[in-house]
Amino acid sequence: IQAQRMNPADLQALRNPLLVLFVVLLLGAAAVYSTEQLKAASDRQLAQQRVRLNEARTRLQKSGEEKNIIVRYRDAFRALQRAGFVGEEKRINWLDGLRLTNQRADLFGIDYQIGVQKKYKYAASLDPGQIQLFESVMRLRFRLLHEEDLIRFFNLLAQENLGIFHIDRCDMRRLDTRGVIRYQPNVTADCEISWITARIRGSGTSK
Repeated sequence: IQAQRMNPADLQALRNPLLVLFVVLLLGAAAVYSTEQLKAASDRQLAQQRVRLNEARTRLQKSGEEKNIIVRYRDAFRALQRAGFVGEEKRINWLDGLRLTNQRADLFGIDYQIGVQKKYKYAASLDPGQIQLFESVMRLRFRLLHEEDLIRFFNLLAQENLGIFHIDRCDMRRLDTRGVIRYQPNVTADCEISWITARIRGSGTSK
């Protein structure tokens, strides 16, 4: 059987159907590509939405935990605020407390100097987390009847509920009274105490 040759008329007749087929194939390929792109974009959006949803769930969980912590420790936190440990320094209260404690201890007066506030030098070893610890060193000079007056003074100062302090050092020296026995200072004391305060990070300006 001989193959029938196609004449120019036959080729001309197939031209339009072939063009239509080519256009259909091109459009189909474009549609498939576009569909793949849309699917990829949709998958990315879905993944982003899942990430946001998980982040929202995490924030909600953390907020619930933080709320529970706040409720649990609220009263203790407020007590520390009233005691002068949490928040800004209350230097006026400290000085009033010194004056009242001097009167209660029946001392011969107190000289004092307060240094600038700085970060608490032992804060890193305590690992306070979001809490910032600060200290202000106060130098005190006393004239005492006897050594026990110094211990009594600090016990009374602690009862004033002025905040948290610790004694860094105390140097005592006996005065020469030349054997005179009367109600007078017999001992001097030079002490340094550190007043400690705390603030939550971001709740105030750090110094």
